[in-house]
Amino acid sequence: MAVSIKDIQKLREMTGAGLADCKKALEESEGNIDAAIEIIRKKGQAVAAKRSDREASEGCVLVKADGNFAAIIALKCETDFVANNADFVKLTQDIIDAAVAARCKTLDEVKALPMGEGTIQDAVVARSGITGEKMELDGYCVIEGESIATYDHQNKHTLCTMVALSKAVEDAMAGKNVAMQIASANPVAVDQSAVPQATIDSELRVAIEKTKEEQIAKAVEAAIRKAGVNPAHVDSEDHIESNMTKGWITPEQAAMVREIKEKVAAEKAANLPEQMIQNIAQGRLKKFFKENCLLEQEYIWDKNMTVAQYLQSVEKGLTVTAFKRFTLRAE
Repeated sequence: MAVSIKDIQKLREMTGAGLADCKKALEESEGNIDAAIEIIRKKGQAVAAKRSDREASEGCVLVKADGNFAAIIALKCETDFVANNADFVKLTQDIIDAAVAARCKTLDEVKALPMGEGTIQDAVVARSGITGEKMELDGYCVIEGESIATYDHQNKHTLCTMVALSKAVEDAMAGKNVAMQIASANPVAVDQSAVPQATIDSELRVAIEKTKEEQIAKAVEAAIRKAGVNPAHVDSEDHIESNMTKGWITPEQAAMVREIKEKVAAEKAANLPEQMIQNIAQGRLKKFFKENCLLEQEYIWDKNMTVAQYLQSVEKGLTVTAFKRFTLRAE
């Protein structure tokens, strides 16, 4: 049967489906709007089930602040072609608008919000049926605070940040500058006190092990050099074999080096000065904090100061109370 443009547009507004899909659904349902909605919904479910094992690595990431509340959300899909589609971006915007308006704290709360004739999750499934790609909501996070700034990196909708300052300031760029810092430097916490103890313990273990390995390697290298062999020629078994073939070292030297490596490494490992190891490891941990704690990081716009010092230059007592960052790209 012939369907009217008015009904097609009405169905599109209700479902977000494309004009061609709306026309086809109305023709199949003989003009019944409710039945057409069900057809579109089932098509989305079928596509979602069929492509459930596919990787959704593209998508649209958006951030929004409203008063003392802000959120980031990602609507993910399979290809950048779909991710850059205006309707896909609009759906993501509608979702973040609804989430912020409802002050949702979790992704499940967002999915359950009403949208169109169903929920936001229903709308995502329906869009999957329209595009033929797997789609999923991901990366939902929120912050609350006195003065919130947001940043969409290069307005490409792939990396967004938000930051809450301890108080409002006259300099409107202060928050934005810190939000850009977060996008660029990818901190893990506001300051040392906010770094999870498990992370600190892990970093310290790695630092201790790395320090031990370096001290053993230095002792072995010194012993090899003292024996009259270039350490660079014997730094691996492959190099030893290759350099014997080239005539750069003799089989006797190779055997000697292997013996030195085993003996000196064992002796050094058994006699490492514990306090020195701890001191070096603690130095490495301090470097970790400097590179990964937001307030201790070098300020990207002025390497002569930290982010904390920049904020103090804006207004005494100004600091960061919370931040979040989400990106689709592997880093």
